[in-house]
Amino acid sequence: MHTVRHLLTAHGAGSPGRRPVIWLAALLATAQLAASPVWAQSTGDPVEGRRLATAWCSDCHQVGARRLTTANDAVPSYQAIAAMPSTTAMSIRVFLSTSHQVMPNFNLTDTQISDVAAYILSLRGRRPE
Repeated sequence: MHTVRHLLTAHGAGSPGRRPVIWLAALLATAQLAASPVWAQSTGDPVEGRRLATAWCSDCHQVGARRLTTANDAVPSYQAIAAMPSTTAMSIRVFLSTSHQVMPNFNLTDTQISDVAAYILSLRGRRPE
């Protein structure tokens, strides 16, 4: 695989007609980074994710697939989160790794985050009970 520097210098990325080459180089660099072990993620255990969500999140969130209402009307249920088109394993990972003013910081491990993400994604497409 060519390095980004090679792509930029070999194809004259500085000229206006070569801007697509810059985008291609950036895309390849991003793909290479995403494939590296630093970004590797486990698929997670949805059963453990449900256990964690029930223990830590159910005071505010409805964590089961029962209905779209929540324990607290100001926050979405896990079923509603799963149904959002923007919900992916990565978006859940980023959200749970970031501090929020209205949500406790649980300082979850990478494995716990993967487990919760797997549980949320397992709710996608399920009908509320």
